[in-house]
Amino acid sequence: MVNWPVLGTLSAVPALDRPDLLGKPVLTALEALDPADAALVGVAEIDPDLADTAAFCEAYGSPLDGSANCVVVAGRRGEETRYAACLVLATTRADVNGLVRKRLNARKASFAPMDDAVSLAGMEYGGITPVGLPDDWPILVDAAVAAADAVVIGSGIRGSKLALPGSLAARLVNAEVVEGLGR
Repeated sequence: MVNWPVLGTLSAVPALDRPDLLGKPVLTALEALDPADAALVGVAEIDPDLADTAAFCEAYGSPLDGSANCVVVAGRRGEETRYAACLVLATTRADVNGLVRKRLNARKASFAPMDDAVSLAGMEYGGITPVGLPDDWPILVDAAVAAADAVVIGSGIRGSKLALPGSLAARLVNAEVVEGLGR
């Protein structure tokens, strides 16, 4: 059994043991992982009203620098819009107008509107995670996240959180480790 101390006072179980705590695309993505990798992902049930990072960390004693936020970015050039997910430590902010804009080859980049992010990801707002995002989205993972022993991320729903090694986040489908993404 894996220990996920990054979850603070919460008890976690292997994520695939509790499919009811996973968004549908997250469950599908975890089932597609090598079983040894899937076993490294834990899930813990939380109060959905505490899904936002600061409230979660305060309520459950999870270290803020052990939480990673996944933000959906929309990059536009002319009439074309491209989406990407950025995974950065909660103590930093994604360099949307620098690194992300260039990576998307966009003239303008910004956080995707909430309705777009939710409908395209198939996940709940406040629970969007890089696990299970659309196949054509790059997942930009800050090097500090990739180097972390474990990070807490969303689960696709507001009622739970995932914990996994940063190295596994860096190996997700379409993931790309980007130095300096979180600033």
